[in-house]
Amino acid sequence: MTKETATGPEVPGYREFEFDLPGALLDHLVRALDEMESAPLDPEGLAIVPEAQGVYQLFLDDALVYIGKTDAEAGLFRRLVRHSTKTQHRANLNPARVRFKAIRIFVFTAMDLETQLIKHYTAGAGTRWNGSGFGANDPGRNRDNSKPGTFDQDFPINIDHDIGTDLADTKTAAEVVSELKTALPYTFRFDTGPGRSRKPHPDLANTMVTISPDRTTARGVIEELVPQLPP
Repeated sequence: MTKETATGPEVPGYREFEFDLPGALLDHLVRALDEMESAPLDPEGLAIVPEAQGVYQLFLDDALVYIGKTDAEAGLFRRLVRHSTKTQHRANLNPARVRFKAIRIFVFTAMDLETQLIKHYTAGAGTRWNGSGFGANDPGRNRDNSKPGTFDQDFPINIDHDIGTDLADTKTAAEVVSELKTALPYTFRFDTGPGRSRKPHPDLANTMVTISPDRTTARGVIEELVPQLPP
């Protein structure tokens, strides 16, 4: 409940008034979220979501699994698209099982809305995907050997999923790995040039390879590509 109290001494011409703004905001957000219908976490469902600050919830089979907050620079649309991408090409997880609710907030207070919403909905126990590595950014190649988070353990990447992109052709190895990286909804790394270069290594750029039409998965492309690379 919100707290609106008059405090201080009963004297003519002066009183003190305390309004629990964070509590009022939380109450209204909870009511609005509970009254909303969720939508599929896919391009059609996300089409009406603005790139704005706000809060959101994710549901797996109607069970609340994640609560997040965004600012105006990394707004609701971009964050939800990133989450949608992360649910793709996963073992044990059909992306159609995931739905969302999102609310744009025009004025933020100093309160941590994400934490307060998690406490409200889970009595402080947390949700299944918060803290699981689901919302984490790419940790960088120097941490590739770190232990996978629980999300990746529960729903590991399926490299036998059809990538949905035709890579069949004779082209440079650099072109193949670059196209494969673009097609995959998860992090895919390859050797790059010296220094901070993000371009494929010169050896990849100078090597011609052939990818067969029947190679439609990440595993299939990689298995055909690797034997054609220079030792």
